[in-house]
Amino acid sequence: MTPSLVRDGYIVFPVEDTVLRWAQAAHEVAHSVLNGPGERRHGGTWFVGVDALPNAPDGSISGIPLAGSWLDHINRPAEWHRAQLSVVFPGYPQRDADESEAAHRYRRDRDAAHVDGLLPEGPDRRRHLREPHGFVAGLPLNTVTASPLVVWRGSHAIMQSAFRAKFAGVEPEHWGDIDVTDVYQQTRRTVFAACHRQPLAVAPGQVVLLHRHLLHGVASWGETRTMMPRMIAYFRPVISPVDWL
Repeated sequence: MTPSLVRDGYIVFPVEDTVLRWAQAAHEVAHSVLNGPGERRHGGTWFVGVDALPNAPDGSISGIPLAGSWLDHINRPAEWHRAQLSVVFPGYPQRDADESEAAHRYRRDRDAAHVDGLLPEGPDRRRHLREPHGFVAGLPLNTVTASPLVVWRGSHAIMQSAFRAKFAGVEPEHWGDIDVTDVYQQTRRTVFAACHRQPLAVAPGQVVLLHRHLLHGVASWGETRTMMPRMIAYFRPVISPVDWL
């Protein structure tokens, strides 16, 4: 693991031609994906297509291989899942009719900061570990600076310590049964007070690699006048709970 991943919980790789070619191929495909299955929320300003990009199990898309130096910093899965497509549109975030004021305010003012894999369940949206990801890798598909990815530097260490304490003494096969909502929310507040909020400006040809416990989110659109949406593809391979912790 690189010093940046250990210290800050993320690393942004410089532009590489091999990554750029993949991003350009994925960008062409992404436009058709937007017209297919996927969830458009927050007043139509956010599209998330889980497993939406039709990349092959080797990660390639339209015959362009998934490549780049970032691959040397991860445990590569035997097969790559279809990448998630995240698209943010001008005006993000608007409030949905079924969204509480508190939830909308958290998205607007706190960038919907979260750790991946802790899914909300039931009417009270209690959090459980359902998708233990090995890492989060974002590959930008176009050059739009509005609504950047936001991280809290060093937050992965704080979040990881809290999860280890919560799951201590429990067999890993039962971790998903544990309601982590309260410790999750309390630890996020600790992170907000202790860690630097860092927007990440990334462009096609770059890769941003996040530690699986890093608190991250998406900033509001702001005053940027561009009307082009921001597109990014994410790989988040699932691993065992033991390896996750």
